[in-house]
Amino acid sequence: MRIITGDFKGRRLEMPVGKDIRPTTEKVKEAIFSIIAGNVPGAVCVDLFAGTGNLGLEALSRGAEKCYFADNSRDSLNLIKRNIAMCKAEEWSTVIPGDFERVLQRLGERGEKIDIFFLDPPYREGLYEKCFELIREYDLLAKEGIIVAEHGEREPLPEEIEDYIVLKEKTYGSIAITIYG
Repeated sequence: MRIITGDFKGRRLEMPVGKDIRPTTEKVKEAIFSIIAGNVPGAVCVDLFAGTGNLGLEALSRGAEKCYFADNSRDSLNLIKRNIAMCKAEEWSTVIPGDFERVLQRLGERGEKIDIFFLDPPYREGLYEKCFELIREYDLLAKEGIIVAEHGEREPLPEEIEDYIVLKEKTYGSIAITIYG
């Protein structure tokens, strides 16, 4: 897996060992970023359930101002830190350990407004609705912000969650991308 374009173009990211982490494929990542290209420059992003940091690092490479990387797995956090260092992106990166509920609470306590959320939780665990609920509760999404949800194509997400509505949906094989605003 590599960074597709931008400042870190061509850098190969370290990949996980085993099947606990399911990184976004290059094809799906490229599709996501062609859809949201206009939202990325200057954006504050959160790569929730970051795994390898793949999506957040691609956003930074394409001009995002800052990215918060969050995960509750020690292995993932170490992998994310190594990938950030490999891209020399420490200045624009903050790694937050913990489960998504605690991470969103901490971001709410900071009063940070987020332009782009990348949500790629473990499939079939029903975490999307809780994420949206907490993003709304802590008033985290910027006025023109978006939420990019990656999910299994056999697990469609609703047209509206917590007053966030679908702006775009695309399917790539067994993976679906739904963008809310």
